[in-house]
Amino acid sequence: MTETFTLAVDAMGGDNAPDMVVAGVAIAAERHPSAKFLLVGDEARLAPLVARHKRAVASCTIRHAPDTIAGDLKPTQALRMRGASMRVAIDAVAAGEASGVVSAGNTGAMLALAKIFIKTLPGIDRPAMAAIGPSARGDVVMLDLGANVVCDSRNLVEFAVMGDVFARTVLGLTSPTIGLLNVGSEDLKGDERIRQAADVLRASYLAKQFHGFVEGHDIASGTTDVIVTDGFTGNVALKTAEGALKLIGGLLRQVFSSSWAARLGYLLARPGLERLREWLDPRRYNGAVMLGLNGVVVKSHGGTDADGFAHAIDVAMDMVVHRFNDRMREGLARIVSLQPGVGPKDAPGSGNSGPDTASGG
Repeated sequence: MTETFTLAVDAMGGDNAPDMVVAGVAIAAERHPSAKFLLVGDEARLAPLVARHKRAVASCTIRHAPDTIAGDLKPTQALRMRGASMRVAIDAVAAGEASGVVSAGNTGAMLALAKIFIKTLPGIDRPAMAAIGPSARGDVVMLDLGANVVCDSRNLVEFAVMGDVFARTVLGLTSPTIGLLNVGSEDLKGDERIRQAADVLRASYLAKQFHGFVEGHDIASGTTDVIVTDGFTGNVALKTAEGALKLIGGLLRQVFSSSWAARLGYLLARPGLERLREWLDPRRYNGAVMLGLNGVVVKSHGGTDADGFAHAIDVAMDMVVHRFNDRMREGLARIVSLQPGVGPKDAPGSGNSGPDTASGG
């Protein structure tokens, strides 16, 4: 990568900010020497942290922001905090100073701020939150994960377009398969909105990639590369999977510490268990992306460490370098005529409707 661009980073968001954020930026700066970072937050705290990392010193510019948006602050209150680090970082993207923004702060506040100040792409009704997770056949993209609790068929079709471009951009897939999450795989299953979305996809340029309906077990099986659903269902599925992984980890610890024979078994199985731990390491999948906005917006998990935050920056880098939003516009232009109730006049201003914003995550 030789092109130089700037990412805005909310240095004060997250459980272990700003130390974790600055350390993560330093790791990312080593990986991406041509990138520049606009580090937004309390300058008195950030300056000595940046000074510890040679690469960060060379690639970072600090912009002072006196306030921090708390993790439990309501989005409506966050909108009034003009001096908050997250708001200042998002403003930099809206003004064209930065190509994207990364934050480990309040999810609901970040979505609300990005929706209002960065705005949605023309033709997008609502932005969606997407993330990558493990499956039996490799990485899988899932969206929406909580940005929109209620969705219609149009939203689901747009999510499919977003998921296709995201999988091509970040996972490097040439023709990712797409599935609509449903209560069964048969064509007659589900409600009218999901069946209508399926009809549109079957008639679109994505027809060859559209697998049809998939069920909950297909997520972990890797039946398709992209899983499309509404934000309510997606968030429940995500949190269920996180809980299941924690349960399995806890049970394994109990089993291997239950007796001397079990401890011996652990020593024999340790190489394989280490590979499993690396494969399922949540830091590898850190970085949920708010798709459909007029700029790259990446949300890091609030409790991650420097390595995990650096991975979130990597995701933002991939999207900027591979011109994700330009490819999104091309995909939307090819599918807008097939959307029920949407014509050419509706597309440019369709991003004005507001999302059902999730406040947690």
